[in-house]
Amino acid sequence: MLRAEHLTKTYTTAQGPWRAVDDVSFDIAEGEFFTLLGPSGCGKTTTLRSIAGLETPDSGRITIAGRSVFDGAGRIAIPANKRDLGMVFQSYAVWPHMSVLRNVAFPLEVHGASRREAEDGARRALELVGLAHLAERSATMLSGGQQQRVALARAIVRPVKLLLFDEPLSNLDAELRIQMRVELRALQQRLGSTSIYVTHDQEEAMALSDRIAVMRGGRIVEMGAPDDLYLRPRHPFTARFIGQAELMDAMILRRDGSAALLRTPIGDVWCNDAAATTTEDVSLMVRPEHIAFLPDGADPAATNCVAGRVASVSFLGKFADHEVEAGGRIMRVQTLSIERRSKDSAVVLRVPPERCIALPREAAS
Repeated sequence: MLRAEHLTKTYTTAQGPWRAVDDVSFDIAEGEFFTLLGPSGCGKTTTLRSIAGLETPDSGRITIAGRSVFDGAGRIAIPANKRDLGMVFQSYAVWPHMSVLRNVAFPLEVHGASRREAEDGARRALELVGLAHLAERSATMLSGGQQQRVALARAIVRPVKLLLFDEPLSNLDAELRIQMRVELRALQQRLGSTSIYVTHDQEEAMALSDRIAVMRGGRIVEMGAPDDLYLRPRHPFTARFIGQAELMDAMILRRDGSAALLRTPIGDVWCNDAAATTTEDVSLMVRPEHIAFLPDGADPAATNCVAGRVASVSFLGKFADHEVEAGGRIMRVQTLSIERRSKDSAVVLRVPPERCIALPREAAS
């Protein structure tokens, strides 16, 4: 449905040229929910705005459903209003002088529908987002979550090839964000629409997406399904940015297929996934929730085990975060709160080989 090829975009700043998008390429299949994820300034919004036609890249090519809407070499730049897409912004952009119904009907009228056709279409869109009962209410009388639903209804009121979302939930409170992302994903699947979503929120990206592109410094670092990027990252930045990760310098002592024995600060550790690197100097990655406390009396000399002492405990409600001194370093261990250990208690940790990944040494930086 969409192909972006070698997109670049450079801005002139007081400090000199700044390349916001640097040779970005990706394909999106029809019906796919694709997310651009990364920290502020990574280029994700500029990439989205380039697809929308709100920014003009310096070079590259963008095609939507086989139609070229931007081609730097061919001097093609189709205006935003002719790219056949809908967009939901971080700000709700709800017109305060219009009713809910008129807000949603407006795009249809702009595209030539009669007032009656536009209002019929708007009522159908409002039904999809659960706001049909508020159609005649002033847009200014709605809550933030309701205004965001109006913005969503306005984006889907007419059939479009792409739906673009620029951090649409960031202005909502935490509980409403969770509710809205569930509703948004259900609506996208119901409509079968191809969607591109921009966010810096890792949980939001994983909950919504079929695939995620992780961005940093204007480039795509890694792309994949949410579970692959979380459980089996292939780049150090991905391991650090998505979720939390324990990363420690290590050296591969020997390999056994895709597995390897690593020399680490906490001792020799077997790692079942060393396919991401071919060098001996690596970093060991393991998620805090995958490190286990063994029962009292367990042998700390057993494979992938290490003795430690709980330095601190943070109660987080459902979970408990522990900082454990082990092997001369602090390791984070997360458990259910009913399994938390007390401060200063002696413990034995096990780092499961099936949860260990060897990444390039850059992972420690």
